[in-house]
Amino acid sequence: MNREIYANIRQQRLDDALAIISNSAEFNFSYSSNIIKRDSLVNLTAGYYTIREALTQLLGSGYEYKESGNYIILRLVAIKLTSIVQQSPGTDNNIVITGYIVNGETGEKISNASIYEPLHLVSSLSDAQGKFSIKLKSRHRSASLSVSKDFFEDTTVTIRPAYNMQLEIALIPVVNANIQSTSSIYQTTGDGLEIPRLDTGNIPDIERQRAVEQTRLARLFLTAKQKAQSLNIRDFFTEKSIQVSIVPGLSTNGNMSSQVISKFSFNVLGGYTGGVEVAELGGIFNINRKNTQFVQAAGVFNLTGGNAKGVQVAGVHNTVLQQMNGIQVGGVSNHVKSNVTGAQIAGVSNITGHDVNGLQLAGVSNHNKGRLKGMQLSGVGNFNKKEVDGIQLSGIVNYTRKLNGVQIGLINITDSSDGYTIGLINIVLKGYHKLSIYTNETTNMNIAFKTGSSKLYSILQAGTNAGNKNGKLYTAGYGLGTDIKLLPWLSVNPELSTSLAYLGEWEYTNLLNRFNLQFSASIGKKISLFAGPAFTLYYSNQTAAVDGYKNPAIHSAAKRNMFNNNRLSGWIGWNAGINLF
Repeated sequence: MNREIYANIRQQRLDDALAIISNSAEFNFSYSSNIIKRDSLVNLTAGYYTIREALTQLLGSGYEYKESGNYIILRLVAIKLTSIVQQSPGTDNNIVITGYIVNGETGEKISNASIYEPLHLVSSLSDAQGKFSIKLKSRHRSASLSVSKDFFEDTTVTIRPAYNMQLEIALIPVVNANIQSTSSIYQTTGDGLEIPRLDTGNIPDIERQRAVEQTRLARLFLTAKQKAQSLNIRDFFTEKSIQVSIVPGLSTNGNMSSQVISKFSFNVLGGYTGGVEVAELGGIFNINRKNTQFVQAAGVFNLTGGNAKGVQVAGVHNTVLQQMNGIQVGGVSNHVKSNVTGAQIAGVSNITGHDVNGLQLAGVSNHNKGRLKGMQLSGVGNFNKKEVDGIQLSGIVNYTRKLNGVQIGLINITDSSDGYTIGLINIVLKGYHKLSIYTNETTNMNIAFKTGSSKLYSILQAGTNAGNKNGKLYTAGYGLGTDIKLLPWLSVNPELSTSLAYLGEWEYTNLLNRFNLQFSASIGKKISLFAGPAFTLYYSNQTAAVDGYKNPAIHSAAKRNMFNNNRLSGWIGWNAGINLF
């Protein structure tokens, strides 16, 4: 504040004048725009000034300055924090404290401020005019009132025992010193207007405390006063052995229930508490601002603002806004915003915001935005945004960005794979992709699409006897294969496949079960030739040929009566072709 600068300011806007001083001295100002008239014109005669002298001439009296690193915080000189307006003796049983809550910088009345006695958990909220009234027991030898409001600093007032009092209590706004530059105290709206940014101190901490109250479930089941009080009182929590609630607010801890962490909590219909250390039961719902552990059960839903540890069971839904360690069971769904270590079990879906170490089991789908180390099981789909080190098993689709384990499903999709994908369609975006055109001893024209990883790829294939009018044959099937490198340009591909053969009648079953051992030689970056032996095990219950179609025996070298069954035949054959891609 005693640093000297040279200044010469004539008929400049106040905000521009502050910017000039800021640039000259290489620091930033932080202030709330509602305490300074930005557009007022100011003058500063040419000369050398300390920062304090320059500010005093520009702003006048009534302001105080606070240095914080490379910032200077400007604020109005606070009015007297607490004034006793009136006092009178109370009754033998009670005293009543009334008064107003005001802004210590502007003198404006503050609505929805929380006034509470922390020892006996008595509380009140100021009304729209900043007025409050709170009744305390007069038998207590000493008492104090704490006052809290979001975006204001907390304050505590000592109460004179046995006296009714009328007070005026001032709160000081929280100022954020973490502003990047003097100009950044304003933000521009979509229509080009400049509006002041909120100076709110540590915003992430405040937002984390607000998280429970901002959820849909809390907005539905908590009153406006309950939400306001929780937003105001961020740092005060106390502990008790047990609490009982009928509904939030109608509790053994009254309206301060959200600030109490209990060992045991029993909610007939529903409850709203600070947290639970041993067990909580709710007929319909349980809402907790902080952590819960060991056992939590509700008929409809549980909502935990911190971490959950142990067993959490709900008839419909569970939400944990931080980490879940244990077992979470929801009749319909579970949602954990951070990590899960243990198991999530839901009738419909599980959603996790970060990593899962354990099991996700759902009737329809599992969604995980982090890494999975364990298993995902679902009736329809599993979706993992990062890595899977384990198993994804679903009735239809599995997805992960990177696979280090196994996917089993109708459709498996991954960006890259060091594991195994087992399904009808396996898509590895950075994996193994081949389009094969080939011939063999049974069908002279065949095409196959092979996709997956070199460890294990799936095969969709079809074939026909092209150009043979009296020996028509159509095949379509599925298989699995692996690619084993022998040399940089040479590999061997063992493949197993099953194809349905159509010989003119759908009522018969004709199956070609085939093992290929083909050797593939690269002749270009995306082209290779392959050939190799094959063994076919053929099953058919079709006894007579259909005109124009091949004889059901299919192959002249077929040897009947294998395994003493005249429907099976087998032979050794071959295949040869070209791979593209």
